Amino acid sequence: MPKLVQPGSLLAVAAIVFAACGDAKTPSSPLTEAGSSGDDGGGASTLPPPSPSPSPTAAPEAGLVTYGPPYEGGQFHLGPVDYEETQWHNGCAPGTKYAPAVRAAEGQLLAGLWEGIPNVTSYCDACILVKTAVGKTAILRVVTYGETTRNSIDVSPEAYKILDSGEYPRSMAWQFTRCPDTGRVMYEFQTGAHEYWTSLWVRNARIPISKTDVKSKNHAAYIPLTRGTDGSLTDASGFGKGAFTIRLTGIDGSTLEDTFDWPAEGVAGKILLGRANF
Repeated sequence: MPKLVQPGSLLAVAAIVFAACGDAKTPSSPLTEAGSSGDDGGGASTLPPPSPSPSPTAAPEAGLVTYGPPYEGGQFHLGPVDYEETQWHNGCAPGTKYAPAVRAAEGQLLAGLWEGIPNVTSYCDACILVKTAVGKTAILRVVTYGETTRNSIDVSPEAYKILDSGEYPRSMAWQFTRCPDTGRVMYEFQTGAHEYWTSLWVRNARIPISKTDVKSKNHAAYIPLTRGTDGSLTDASGFGKGAFTIRLTGIDGSTLEDTFDWPAEGVAGKILLGRANF
């Protein structure tokens, strides 16, 4: 995948290889909720967008849960990583950037990972706990990845303000962690998605997702969705026009299922809101 190059800092992906059917757009309509249907049997009730996420998490909350070993020996850099993509495209976003509803839920404390992390795109929208060498900590949301030194990260201006003490090198370690509670899981569908080719992103999950399966009109039993280089999840044969269930499996083995009626107007560009979160 083509990337811009800037010495000493992780770079967001400069260009995404889009699927032939298109990428997701920023939706202007309200979110739709899992398990509800409209008068025509194929729609869904509408919900207002989620409230903005809580105040930045500058220190670990009580009962913090982490996953896997820490990634050590790296540094944090001011990317900047931001939703407006003032310098770099976010590798986990569609070409039209993160949707407003997702931004409101996931907050402004953002990070980009070193692309050498195994299966790095599977960590799109996961959270990491960052601990600097001088003792500052923050929980950040992963929205991109790219080239940098081993285990280093780029961060948003808001995250940099929390972590930076004026030290150099800006040494730190980070570890995957459970995200703060900012509401329910969201399923953001690509603008080209339809019943014959269905593709989406899972947003705002509280734990890293290891597997995503679907059961639908075209699939009587669960089948796995394929992860793309932009973190999207695709069923190349399509869900079919009918009710479908998405099953998420977390990195800790826990599962979450959401069932939706197929919207009368289709899924293209929609954000469907799950019933709960992990």
